[in-house]
Amino acid sequence: MLSLTACAAAAALSLSVAASPALADSGDGSASPRPPAHSSATGGARLALPGTQVAPGAGAPKLPKKLTARSWVVADAESGEILAARNPHWKLAPASTLKMLFADTLLPKFSKDKVHQVTLKDLDGIGEGSSLVGIKEDLPYSVHDLWLGVFLRSGNDAVHVLSSMNNGVAQTVRDMQARAHELQANDTHVVTPDGYDAKGQVSSAYDLTLFARDGLKNPDFREYCSTAEAQFPGEFAKKKKDKDKKKATDGQAGPEQRPREHFGIQNTNRLLTGTYDLKPYQGIAGVKNGNTTNAGATYTAYAQRGDRKLLVTVMHPDYDESQAVYREAARLLDWGFAADGKVTPVGELVPPRGVVAERAKASKEAAAPEHAAGGRGSGGAASAAGAGSGSGGLGTALAVTGGVLVVLAGVVFVVRRRRPLPATPGLSGGIGTGTGGASGTGAGGTGTGGTARTGEAAGGGSATDVTGPDATGTSPDATRPGPDATGPGPDAAHRG
Repeated sequence: MLSLTACAAAAALSLSVAASPALADSGDGSASPRPPAHSSATGGARLALPGTQVAPGAGAPKLPKKLTARSWVVADAESGEILAARNPHWKLAPASTLKMLFADTLLPKFSKDKVHQVTLKDLDGIGEGSSLVGIKEDLPYSVHDLWLGVFLRSGNDAVHVLSSMNNGVAQTVRDMQARAHELQANDTHVVTPDGYDAKGQVSSAYDLTLFARDGLKNPDFREYCSTAEAQFPGEFAKKKKDKDKKKATDGQAGPEQRPREHFGIQNTNRLLTGTYDLKPYQGIAGVKNGNTTNAGATYTAYAQRGDRKLLVTVMHPDYDESQAVYREAARLLDWGFAADGKVTPVGELVPPRGVVAERAKASKEAAAPEHAAGGRGSGGAASAAGAGSGSGGLGTALAVTGGVLVVLAGVVFVVRRRRPLPATPGLSGGIGTGTGGASGTGAGGTGTGGTARTGEAAGGGSATDVTGPDATGTSPDATRPGPDATGPGPDAAHRG
């Protein structure tokens, strides 16, 4: 016989469906796009329902009123608990937030000190209007340089060079799709490695949050997504003409050991760097933004206040206000911090398939007879394998310091990054304390481990749609800041 609690939960889910009728997107612009009536249930049954899912408890704050995004997720970065969500599995164009999956896939493959001589072929296939960091053919770049270009300037040229190093774009797309499958990111279909608009290319707020959470386990990922400013290598200083050599007083008339010129680049994540009408968000530490005509604005943010670490993903808000995607993400972060301990999770970020398989194996061994499994030793193995939350603990304290002085290829320059997150007891990963910065020597270092909190079961509470109609705007944010004064080229379209 069903308990009263189960009946109440079932009734709440029924009310959620009735209160949020969903129609298929007509695609002809005659009506506002609607989420599908039923989506993937990965992470919990409530996440398959259209509309806003939240289960407030006593003293819980109300969700922000001014939310226009078609889809969003608020999750605890450590436990993987989803605190609230709206249409989290709606398959939408991801824009440059897909670069989080690109980085999660390729970062482990190349040493950051490796140097690659760029060819014209490496830059083939870059989409028209792409955001670029300013890579030139016939010049050498370290892998570290290329990742700065990917994370700070969202450079599709840097993505294509790294893809070329990975046996080409087609192979990279296959690798990314395989990684998405491993992460149980079942809403994602990869067509381009840089997120540039392409037919059939989709992801979801849920999947993008998975990519960010998995990527943040990598200290290099944390380093790059938290870097606010850096110097990027340009061309070598030009030779003096013969007739000018006698007049030269700047040392260029001597032997041809020309220095490499550098120019400044700034992270396009405006909650990290701020802009004229938007201040940096307190505690922000990444991760990635995007903006294309088809996708609109997309953004995944990671922030910490005290011991609380949150991930928020926002997809396709209206453009009724300047920097809408950042403002809505900031509102959801504020809500998430205020709701600490006051809401019941409505779902979870699932662990990778490999982790699921390992836990199943450990559980099976623990259940075997003691004489077959090695007595108490098998129980210990099971406990070790099952430590942490249902979706795998995340140690995400940043290995960064403000104003790091670094040296790269004999050139001294400064990289400015957000202040480091404080060490927190119970993290499942090491707390980085290095000063890798942009030198390519690596951030991070060592730290103490521990286990993440155990995730609570999803469900409970009632589902209410409190955020208003879905967004209908599709044009890029006209007020989005242009390129930095020291940058190499246009970034207004920010395609991909």
